[in-house]
Amino acid sequence: MHYGLIGEKLGHSFSAEIHQMLKSNPYALVELSKDELDAFFAAKDFSAINVTIPYKTAVIPYLSYVDEAANEIGAVNTVVNKNGELWGYNTDFYGLSALISHAEITLQNKKVAILGTGGTSKTALAVAKFLGAKEVLLVSRNRGDGVITYQELTNFHTDIEVLINTTPVGMYPNTEATPVDVSVFAKLSGVIDAIYNPLRTQLILDAQKRGIPAEGGLYMLVAQAVRASELFLNCTYEADTAEHIYRSILKKTENIVLSGMPGAGKSTVGKRLAQELNRPFFDLDEEIVRFAGRSIPEIFATDGEATFRNLETEVLREVLANQKGIVLATGGGAVLRDENVDLLHRNGKICFLDRPLEALLPTSDRPLANSEEAIRRRYEERYERYCTTADYRIDADASPEEVVRRTRKEFSQ
Repeated sequence: MHYGLIGEKLGHSFSAEIHQMLKSNPYALVELSKDELDAFFAAKDFSAINVTIPYKTAVIPYLSYVDEAANEIGAVNTVVNKNGELWGYNTDFYGLSALISHAEITLQNKKVAILGTGGTSKTALAVAKFLGAKEVLLVSRNRGDGVITYQELTNFHTDIEVLINTTPVGMYPNTEATPVDVSVFAKLSGVIDAIYNPLRTQLILDAQKRGIPAEGGLYMLVAQAVRASELFLNCTYEADTAEHIYRSILKKTENIVLSGMPGAGKSTVGKRLAQELNRPFFDLDEEIVRFAGRSIPEIFATDGEATFRNLETEVLREVLANQKGIVLATGGGAVLRDENVDLLHRNGKICFLDRPLEALLPTSDRPLANSEEAIRRRYEERYERYCTTADYRIDADASPEEVVRRTRKEFSQ
């Protein structure tokens, strides 16, 4: 092959898509077991490759030359075949530095904790020192030379100011896991997570809820790929290349979620929006009916609201498990649960369709909005929640076509 990525599990990787936008294409994803590394590197049947978990240190013995920076870090994520000699580099250093800058987080004179001790952790340590961190702690499940445990971190280092997660905790498919509780760290001023699938891990969401600057690893992935491609091809890209590719992938993969009152036009607007953007459309209420084999009024009448809400969360989790770049119309009460809001925010942005109370009409198929009085009560109970859980608020007192236009405008910025 010409170019590609080797690793143990690559089903979640965006690397091929990124390199399609660069000159290092075609780009293959090659899953290898540890036992297959010897044969792969003996064959040298590639022009250049990237290396990911868990082989960033394991590849070093196969290399003829290791760049000084990569050698100091002790991890290689880029290998270039130069006439049969394999040269190793670390473009993760460039990528992580770019991510920290993109997130507008400073490490200068800060106390930093790096979660994990693998190849990416080694890079994070080098970056933290380069960016002027006052003190850097390495954290793992087991204590070791220069490494503290998570228990020690939360017991004795609650003054941590920046967290950098380099572990796979929170990565798809175990997206609801988090390596630490950010509420423990009262001085926390920034959180970085190298994970990019989901776009926002639970660690990132927990930090953002507290107003702490935080960003996942997609920008790092893009920035390091641009630098790797330059090494592959001995070329230089324009300065804004990483930003352009990052925004392109984000727009393509991020879900557009519509929230709002029953009767706000979420399904109507959602279908038209999906059609215009050539995206799949899902209506959460319709998915619940399909899953349960009963109408929503029947579920309410037979089992009650609590059972319906549990079912709603279950179906939402199922819909979002393997979907990216969709338009999703939620039920009127979906954002009432924090758990649901987190599910929606992991790979999406929530858009509140704010339709005035007087324009909301009761219908018999909505158990909690089947009369004018019921709608008024729901409106008063939920309005603030719709506002606080949304990334965008759209004035929906207009035709469906106009609301679609307004929504598209928000997401195009």
